[in-house]
Order: sequence, then structure tokens, then C-alpha cells
Amino acid sequence: MTDPTAAVLSSFSSALADVVARTRHTIVSVHSHRSQASGFVWKPGLIVTADEALAEEGEVSVKLADGTARPASIAGRDHTTDIALLRFDARDIAPAVLSSVVPDLGSLSVVVAAEHGVATAALGAVSLVGSRWRSLRGGEIDARIELDVRLRPSHEGGLVLNASGEAIGMAVRGVRRVLVIPGATIGRVAGRLETHGRIARGYLGVGLQPVKLDDGIGAMVMSVDRSGPSAAAGIRQGDVIVGWNDEKLSGVRSLIRSLGPDSVGSVVDLAILRGGEPVRIKLTIGERADA
Repeated sequence: MTDPTAAVLSSFSSALADVVARTRHTIVSVHSHRSQASGFVWKPGLIVTADEALAEEGEVSVKLADGTARPASIAGRDHTTDIALLRFDARDIAPAVLSSVVPDLGSLSVVVAAEHGVATAALGAVSLVGSRWRSLRGGEIDARIELDVRLRPSHEGGLVLNASGEAIGMAVRGVRRVLVIPGATIGRVAGRLETHGRIARGYLGVGLQPVKLDDGIGAMVMSVDRSGPSAAAGIRQGDVIVGWNDEKLSGVRSLIRSLGPDSVGSVVDLAILRGGEPVRIKLTIGERADA
């Protein structure tokens, strides 16, 4: 008599293996200077990988599922969302189809990565699901998704699949946790990297230092770029920014996070204390030259 439990487990195992098999051809190993990561074919000739796992300089190569190695070049990278885009000479590999689906809390997910070109798989559960958020570097991430799964450094940049086999994002290593960069974020950022080679970031042209005030926190201007937007608007060293578009400043970090791609060219109304006296200044946000 067949054990029903064994039959269920066997069926589940076969289904899981089938999900991985349908995706493994899109997975590659990414080799850069003293660094190894994973990535996946996003479009013909284009690979998405984790920016943090990619060396800052030196040659880049990718190893495909068939064992062949190809040189690659960096098409663009965005430190704020941990997304990098590589170009390589292979257009016969079917790309992964990313979904904008956000998984349910507690649902199963599989991270399909690569080790020297050989596909790997790790099963885990979705341990946290949250709304849109900003990374510590100011990148806008469309959903907060965390996985309870072991992720080796060389598997960072691997593709995350849900139980239906849909590719929902890219696995990256956070602080004491594994994060998923959602498919919606990858599509938005990688699209800009493909077209422009970079992600524009807002620029104020000042060095800021947080200061405690009687009624909150301010950002003291420690230095001013003479050719930057702040100098053009009339901001001076020693000024203390206390408000941003009629909202009380909550800290320097929140101000920096406001300088996303969509902020470039916008006009903000700053509330400033100058010698203890309130001053209002309108400033047009510029674009960081090294963005």
C-alpha cells in the first residue's frame, strides 16, 4: 500500500524540480575582480545582477549554464537599489519573464542561482511582506520582501521564484536578512540603465550635519558647492534647514532620501534658520554629476 504522505512529498518534490528546471537556463555566474555572484538574463544580450556583489573595477565575465564563459561589460549600475545591468554577446538565451506579483507572507519561494555556471536552488519561506520603501542609499523599492533562506555570497543576484514558478525578483543580501528586489523595481531601474546607463540622482550642492533644535532636528549647512543649486538659490554656510515643502524636517537622512530620480529639476521650498531668524528659499534640485 502506497504511503499517502510519501506520495504527496514525491509530487511536491517533482513539481519543485520542474519549476527550477524551467528557469535554470537563464541563470549565469558573474565573475568580476575577486568577486563572484549570480545573475539572470533579463533581455537578449542583457543580464541583471546584484550591484553590491559586483567589483567596482576590472574585467567582468559571465559563465553560462552550458559551461561556456563570455566577456561582459557594465551597461549601468544603481547602488541605491542594488541593481546592475551587464551586456554580453549571446542573444539566443530566452530571458526570464519577471512578474510584478508580491508573494504572500509564509508562502514558499525558491532562489535559483549559479556556482561557476552550475545552477543551484534553495527553498525558503517569505518571512516578511511590506509596502514600498526606500533603501539606506535612497533607492525606491516597490515592496519589502524578505526570505527565510540561506544565501551564499556567490548566489546573490539569483532569481527568486514563487511556488507557481513565476520570477518575482532578485535575491540580495541585506543586514542579517535576505531581501528580494521585486520584479517591478528591476523592470523600472534596469530599463533606465539600458537607456541611459545610470540613474539620475538629485543634488543640492551642500554638505549637511544634523543638529538638535529646541523643537526638533535641523540640517546645518557645513559647506556649499559654489557651482551647485544651493549656491544659486542663495543658501549660505551656517544656515540650518528646518523645513522641506512646508513639512518639518525629520533628519538629514530623510532629506537625502528625497533626492530620488524624480526629484531632478523640481523646485522645493526650504524653511531655513539664518542667525536664528527664519528665511524661505526656493531651490531647483540639480542632478548629481556622478550619478
